[in-house]
Amino acid sequence: MDAVNEFIAQAAASPWVYLVVFAVVLVDAFFPPVPSESVVIAAAAAAVAVGTPNLALVIACAAAGAIAGDNLTYAIGRRVPLERIRLLRGPRMSAALARARSGIHKRTGVLVLSARYVPVGRVAVNLMAGASGVAARRFLLLSSVAGASWAVYSVTVGVIAAQWLGGNALLAMIVGIVLGVSTGVVIDAVLRRAARRRERRDADSLPEPAVLAAAPSVSYAEEVVR
Repeated sequence: MDAVNEFIAQAAASPWVYLVVFAVVLVDAFFPPVPSESVVIAAAAAAVAVGTPNLALVIACAAAGAIAGDNLTYAIGRRVPLERIRLLRGPRMSAALARARSGIHKRTGVLVLSARYVPVGRVAVNLMAGASGVAARRFLLLSSVAGASWAVYSVTVGVIAAQWLGGNALLAMIVGIVLGVSTGVVIDAVLRRAARRRERRDADSLPEPAVLAAAPSVSYAEEVVR
């Protein structure tokens, strides 16, 4: 354990850690398998446990990477037809895109701000915002708020984990990462449930002829998601 903590201390002291944080968060904005939350939380936990890196710089690099990555994803959605992107053809991403499409103009602020905390969700929402013509200035403002708040939250999780575990860098990283991932899962579940409730409420509010008329399109959407 001591050897691992010593290795973490040496890695955290490198000035390259800030570039790594920025780059990983940037890439994760359009490629969800990259674990940006884990990297930011781990860097924050190391800052408390061993004294480096600088927390303010970690927040700044994470926020900058998130904002740049989200706007790059928005630009991709605006310029590239989504059906041409192979990454979006899986069932999970297709479902996320369907949810984003259904409410991107009515609830742009809520979706952009909350989806930043859900790896697959933020890719779907940002792509759909670009594809659906959400104003670039509006998206930049919303994504800036989302990126900054996400960076502060992720660093806070790492700090709390490190303080709770008495400065053990390795355990702090593990616990912090688990907490961060759990938060994303919870937010994703809440968004899914809210979307289903809205769909049921909208269906119940339609008169019977309108429900019958809408049935074929609903079935088609469900078939596409599958």
